[in-house]
Formats: sequence, C-alpha cells, structure tokens
Amino acid sequence: MKKRLTVLVLAFAMIFTMAALTACGGGGDDSSAGGDEAFTFKHGYDKDFPPYSYIGDDGETTGFDVELAQAVCELNGWEYEGVPINWDAKEAELESGSIDCIWSGFTKSPDREPKFAWSEPYSVNTIKIMVLEGSDIKSAADLAGKKVGVQGSTSAQEMLETPNAEGGAEDLMNTFAAFEKYDTYTIAVNDLKAGAIDAIAIDVTTGDYQMTKVEGLAYLDDDICQEVYAIGFRTDDTDLRDQVDAALKTLAENGKMDEIGQKYPEIYENLSMINN
Repeated sequence: MKKRLTVLVLAFAMIFTMAALTACGGGGDDSSAGGDEAFTFKHGYDKDFPPYSYIGDDGETTGFDVELAQAVCELNGWEYEGVPINWDAKEAELESGSIDCIWSGFTKSPDREPKFAWSEPYSVNTIKIMVLEGSDIKSAADLAGKKVGVQGSTSAQEMLETPNAEGGAEDLMNTFAAFEKYDTYTIAVNDLKAGAIDAIAIDVTTGDYQMTKVEGLAYLDDDICQEVYAIGFRTDDTDLRDQVDAALKTLAENGKMDEIGQKYPEIYENLSMINN
C-alpha cells in the first residue's frame, strides 16, 4: 500500500511539473515583438520591384528594402523571414497575418493612409512617363491616343485613376487609347521595347534601375506626381511599427543605412532619412 501511494505521489508531481512548464510558455507561439522567444519578423515584399526588392543574379532575394529590413532585425535581435507576395493581394496578406508589414517601395498615398499604421517615410520618389529614345512622344500631351502601361496595384496606376481635383491625373489617363496593367515593370519594359505599348507610367527610382539594365529608355520631362515611400503595418500594430521606426532612426544615425544605400546608386539621393 505504501509503495502504491509513493507511485501516485510521484505521478502527480510529474503532471504538476509538466503543467508548470507549459504555463511558462514552453509550448506557446510567441507572436509579439516583446516576448521572451526570438520574434520572427515577416517581411512582405514584391520580388520584382528593383532596386527595392528583387531576385539577384545569384538567385537570392536582395534589394535596398530587403537589406534594410534584415538590418532592422539584426539590430532588434529578431529572426528575419522574407515573404514574397502577389502585389495585388498585399492587403489581404497583411490582414491574414501571413506578413507583418508591406515594405517594398510602398507609397504612402492619401487613399492608402487610413488603411495602415505607417512608418516614417524613408525615401522620396517621382512618377514619370518612360518612352523609348527617339520616340515621337515628347510631352504628356503626346500620349493622347497612345497605349500606356503600368504595373498593377502601384501608386502610378492609382494616381492615373484618381480625379485631377483629388490630386490625381485621371484627365491624362482618359486621353490614352489603352491603359495596360502588368504584373511587373520588367514585363512592361519588355513590351515597350517590343512595341506592344508606347509608354510606361513608372516610379523614377524603379525606372532608373531599369535603365541600368535595358538600353534605349528615356523619360518625358513632365512629372505625374511626387510621393514618399514608407512601411505599412496593420492599424493595430503600432507597437511593432514604433520598434521598426526606432531601429531605422538608429541605422540612419550609425551609418548602416548609408552603407546599404551606397549599394544602390539609382536611389541613393532619394533616401530621405540620410539625405535631408
């Protein structure tokens, strides 16, 4: 009887110990940036938006935004997880929790502003019209009756579909013979070179990168609009946003952001956190 009682006492002790370990977080999923376990930062990006995020010649994902996000994680002691997304589905990916932020040359526009908790802007940008060198299109007025391309779900598309009275350029778009939406700017540039379209509405930083890879491209003098790039978080993730903002400020002050930016001369002068 005594032996049986001892066995029962030991069994209860083991159960109590296991329960205590579980209560201390041994099997929990730490989903906050302030937990005891290493936080995994899920960076949502467009894998074909150079020079901010793209697949390099070695097959690895790279770009200014990718390297900067990795530097933020290193500074904060977080694990980095890059998550390439379909740009058209970026908001759904964020809301589902598949990613923690949208960080890939993401424009903070008036239409988007209330939908996200935004970081401080880190880059300025201009939307311009790209044509082939020697094109008979010399100004925005010459786009009347022409086929113009754009990457879908970008600020360039948004601005051209927004009424002029609201700061957009819808009047200009209405002069086009066609407004073609592409999955990526790389495909749009290929179609421009092939003569399938006459011009492209594009972010100048992305356009500058394309010009380093493809010969015979030029801009019109006319600008469609000015914009800023920032990081978009879920509206209730302000704590995470603030931690990323603090890290970006540190990286701007300690020279790391400048070091990364120097690798991407096409956009370096536009990096507002280190060039103001």
